[in-house]
Amino acid sequence: MIGERVAIVEDMPGVTRDRIYSKAEWLNREFNVIDTGGIELGEEPLLVQMRAQAELAIKEADVIIFIVNGREGVTSADQEVANLLFRSDKPVVLGVNKIDNPDMHEQLYEFYSLGMDTPYPISGSHGLGLGDLLDKVIEHFPEEVSDPYGDDTIRIALIGRPNVGKSSLVNAMLGEERVIVSDIPGTTRDAIDTAFSQDEQEYVLIDTAGMRKRGKVYEATEKYSVLRSLKAIERSNVVLVVINAEEGLIEQDKKIAGYAHEAGRAVIIVVNKWDAVKKDDKTLQNFTQKLRDELLYLTYAPILFVSAKTKQRLHTVLPMVQKVSENHHLRVPTNVLNDMVMDAVAMNPTPTDKGRRLKINYVTQVAVEPPTFVFFVNEPELMHFSYERFLENRLRDTFEFEGTPIKIIARKKNS
Repeated sequence: MIGERVAIVEDMPGVTRDRIYSKAEWLNREFNVIDTGGIELGEEPLLVQMRAQAELAIKEADVIIFIVNGREGVTSADQEVANLLFRSDKPVVLGVNKIDNPDMHEQLYEFYSLGMDTPYPISGSHGLGLGDLLDKVIEHFPEEVSDPYGDDTIRIALIGRPNVGKSSLVNAMLGEERVIVSDIPGTTRDAIDTAFSQDEQEYVLIDTAGMRKRGKVYEATEKYSVLRSLKAIERSNVVLVVINAEEGLIEQDKKIAGYAHEAGRAVIIVVNKWDAVKKDDKTLQNFTQKLRDELLYLTYAPILFVSAKTKQRLHTVLPMVQKVSENHHLRVPTNVLNDMVMDAVAMNPTPTDKGRRLKINYVTQVAVEPPTFVFFVNEPELMHFSYERFLENRLRDTFEFEGTPIKIIARKKNS
């Protein structure tokens, strides 16, 4: 469905995560796919936790694809899962997996006993039948909601674990000096968009406070809160990755921040509850260095140390949001861009491989949000990642790109 084999460990410095979420697209509709890993029935602690995780994913989903094993036939476990899905009152599409050839289609009839609509024969390993399955899936998608805000409005998503103080930060940012326009229900369940203005700039806070844990089920299934973060990130321009200063950076923070980076959004790291940390003259420097070491892929993101409780440095947040938003939209004139690249190549000549040297003919910026640059070259495969990083650093040194990722694409000259 997503068109690639998803690895358990991400090949990116500073982030390791189990990839249970991925993006997919069908008939021009983009959507997130959650792999629940399987619902095992039993009372062992691990099985109870797995079932709880799957139930939470079901609650978050708009459509459920129920996968059964076509070679095994209907099992008692399938019946139990079907009953669970009936209680969810969500649209369910039944996919009968491991049907690798047309001769096996007669095995489908048995699965009508589950009480679902038409069972769709598929083969996950061979990609067979997925088109018909996805046609049915997108029939159940909710209507796309039009954007109620203007193009000049900066949409700010606050993401982070449930206990980092996002709600307090929202409340503190919406002080008396702000003009609150309205509370508009967001496209995400349990999220409220708060529109307000300051200094003639319109903002919308997309609060994911609904990610907070509710009882033991949520305590055991914190990674599913990522789904709400993903939805908020998709609708935002600027993402505030909120970290609890008392606890420091943990693995869940890295996972959530990684999604903001991959989505190409402008990012600010906000360390909240800084008032509660015992400090000496090196505390700030050491904390900053640890964040940089652990979040190597977010070296471009500014770090703000604030306190929602005391409002310490809170006045720095919105000016930084506006700055990184401008950088996220920055366009560099083509002639200036090519002059910079010529200087960069003169300083550090392009790499060679087996007697062939990379030649950069021309550079142009093709997009913003994030700024995206196409380098027309003689042989794209000669663009080594280390030289690409050098070019990105030169772009950052020359132009104001704080807070925004940069994309570099190498294309053959005649493409």
